[in-house]
Amino acid sequence: MRNNIIRSVACIVLMLIGVYNADAQNSTQARQILDRTANKILSSKNGASANFSISDGRGMSASGTVSIKGNKFYASTPQVKVWNNGKTQWAYTISTNEVTISTPNDAQQMSVNPYKFVYLYKRGYRMSYKNKGNNYEVHLTSINPARSIPEIYITINKNYIPTSVKMRQGKSWTTIRISKFHSARLSDNVFLFTKSKAPRAEIVDLR
Repeated sequence: MRNNIIRSVACIVLMLIGVYNADAQNSTQARQILDRTANKILSSKNGASANFSISDGRGMSASGTVSIKGNKFYASTPQVKVWNNGKTQWAYTISTNEVTISTPNDAQQMSVNPYKFVYLYKRGYRMSYKNKGNNYEVHLTSINPARSIPEIYITINKNYIPTSVKMRQGKSWTTIRISKFHSARLSDNVFLFTKSKAPRAEIVDLR
């Protein structure tokens, strides 16, 4: 009887070790996929551009273009234009003719810059992946559940180009679909708001 118990415990331990090793290997592969994706996105020192569409599951949707260069970005939709120089963000709402200046958190940045994840995944996220058709689907979960983006799904094609990013904020999910990614030669001025870009707008500084 005792030997049977010992054998059973040993089997359970071996199974747990096997599950742990499989999870660790999967996490390593997920990290490698994201590393290659980040390298691809950031490989152009002069910048890159893409089209995107965004929906939040509550009826809000928008589409436009996004340009990136390092941690800087510029996003443009028919409703709003957003400049971010890596620290400060200027959001120009066309309907109200108002420019809001802020220092946004990760979720606020990612809602207009789907490529923000290339900086996030290395900082406090567990990761795993699975094959989904001709794509990889990488799942990120924050170690700190109070983080502004506690959970992210990233769909990446086999050329290591992301095609969609789905992120959770509280109980709400926002999905960003990305297409026509290409390298571009972009000046740093593209990511900096100047008064000449909205000369009659009211400035609201929330910093």
